Amino acid sequence: MLVQSLESAPPTLLFQQRRDEECSAVVERGITVQDSFNTVCAIEYLKSHNVNPKVIERVLLHPDQRRKSSH
Repeated sequence: MLVQSLESAPPTLLFQQRRDEECSAVVERGITVQDSFNTVCAIEYLKSHNVNPKVIERVLLHPDQRRKSSH
């Protein structure tokens, strides 16, 4: 039978977009923490929000490699 149940349906793109927006906001706050306090505080903040360690390294230690802000 070709009908899929909701349980077996793949996650929608909307969920992924929302996660990306949430992660982007967390990273932006992490950069603000770094500017306001220090890099160690920013690292701990980002780690506590499950940001990928490679992303943490890139945004905090290599600001020239940051993605351009969308606003």
